[in-house]
Amino acid sequence: MGTYIVNVDSDVLAKQCVTICEERKAENVVLFDVQKASVLADYYLLCTGNSMPHIRALSENLKIEINGEHGLLPRAKEGDASSEWIILDYGVVIVHILDADRRRFYNVEELWNPELVVYRSPSEEDDEDVTEF
Repeated sequence: MGTYIVNVDSDVLAKQCVTICEERKAENVVLFDVQKASVLADYYLLCTGNSMPHIRALSENLKIEINGEHGLLPRAKEGDASSEWIILDYGVVIVHILDADRRRFYNVEELWNPELVVYRSPSEEDDEDVTEF
């Protein structure tokens, strides 16, 4: 059984969320360090799932692995795979899993200053250096 009380360092949790998403083949993983820009969380993670089952699997694997490693459950979960957008709120890390169309339409990245990006997964389209934290 897990808890909703965050007893893990936000850097550790953010890195683990990135790792889980990448191991499960999430696309375009972007991590923002919003500690100085938001009171809601320390990190804001965006990633793209390529289908409804993939979005669901990403969400479920995050919940299982974070709970297994840290005994931590999301404080809140919004959406489901059929909505093509799932949000997992771990308090210090908020994870958004979207399909490509929703991500383009809502352009969530534009809400944050690009200088806050501390990690961006490698992409064939990216000519920029990959930032890793």
